Amino acid sequence: MSKHARVGGPARLILAGAALALLTATVVSAQERTTDQIVRFHQSRVAADRDDPLAHNRLAAAYIRKARESGDLTYYTLAEQAAQRGADLVSRGPAAATANTLLATVHVARHEFRQALSRARTALDLNPADAAPQAVAGDALVELGDYDEAARTYARLASLTGPRNPAGRLAWLRFLQGDPASAVAGMRQAVATATAANPIGEPTAWTRVQLGELLFHTGDLAGAEAAYRDALAALPGYHAAIAGTARVAAARGRLREAAEHYHKALDVVPLPEYAAALGDVYTRIGREPEARKQYALVEYIGRLSALNKTVYNRELALFLADHDLRLPEALELARKELEARRDIYTYDVLAWALYKNGQAREAQAAMTEAQRLGTQDARLLFHAGMIHRALGEHEPARAALARALSLNPHFHVLHASMAAGVLAELKAGR
Repeated sequence: MSKHARVGGPARLILAGAALALLTATVVSAQERTTDQIVRFHQSRVAADRDDPLAHNRLAAAYIRKARESGDLTYYTLAEQAAQRGADLVSRGPAAATANTLLATVHVARHEFRQALSRARTALDLNPADAAPQAVAGDALVELGDYDEAARTYARLASLTGPRNPAGRLAWLRFLQGDPASAVAGMRQAVATATAANPIGEPTAWTRVQLGELLFHTGDLAGAEAAYRDALAALPGYHAAIAGTARVAAARGRLREAAEHYHKALDVVPLPEYAAALGDVYTRIGREPEARKQYALVEYIGRLSALNKTVYNRELALFLADHDLRLPEALELARKELEARRDIYTYDVLAWALYKNGQAREAQAAMTEAQRLGTQDARLLFHAGMIHRALGEHEPARAALARALSLNPHFHVLHASMAAGVLAELKAGR
């Protein structure tokens, strides 16, 4: 499943002394060596026979695994090259279908969702019995905002057992459709399925991270903490779980601990959302010079390469709007992102950028699109409340802000207190 919401969650990892730290480093190193060994093995198979499409496909899959574990986008470029070679070598049959599915997976990772959908449908034409392209097609449809078709696509996988079952994907759809309780239940099922297949490794860790995100959304910090701790047990050093750990710590007011964990996540892979979150933590602590350094890092990462500018457009637009930086550019980035995907979170960022640019009425129209599924996300409700307030619609503003804080009174290290302050003013009739 694509990480469409890009909202994070957390869990607390307690490092009990040097012995545990050494053990963790050893396990991380072993995991990395395993993946690197797989990559090198398939590289050797390709070198031995450059006309073997299966060898190229397997190498592409290994690169994708490495990209998922490390967060390094350059591995997707390598995966694309290998899979494209596999597709060039054979035009029909299962090997051709696999090559196209791998290319579709790369397109999703690089936020090229229409290309991903096209490749996945090509793969299905080549091998209608294959489940993998159905899953990738569903992921692309979610990002393109076609939730009904995504649900129908995932439903075609419902009879599958094991890791191919779409429980996790359907869980996120339920969350987006305003049913967080069913979403959590579905993601717990996905965690159980992934763990039964293999209790260690990135697929299981990633599924546990998704559970942590959902639990954080519902305000269950203890549950989120446990989910992220379990993710780290499955893949020690996993950056997404470390960042989740930081978010829970921040929500609990343990800001210095949160900063330490965000630094650890950034040491693994420099993602702009981690730098932005760390900057916000430093702002809350009152360490403005450190905050400015992290905010500068957000922009540096977002503009580092052409691929980064594609993948991190939405994150950069949200960051600029959140921090009142170059607001016309934030709006331009949000509109550009809407050309690539039309999901509710892109409409939310567009609405927030419009609001920050003083275009509250246009922001409300975009926010209506963002809320069309009834998603119970505190960030969306906070944005909606602030837009209503700008329009003088005080009762809807009160309702939206109160709902945001009831879902999770610590949904953001800076914005939760802002929401509480504005709500108090509205209740006082100011």
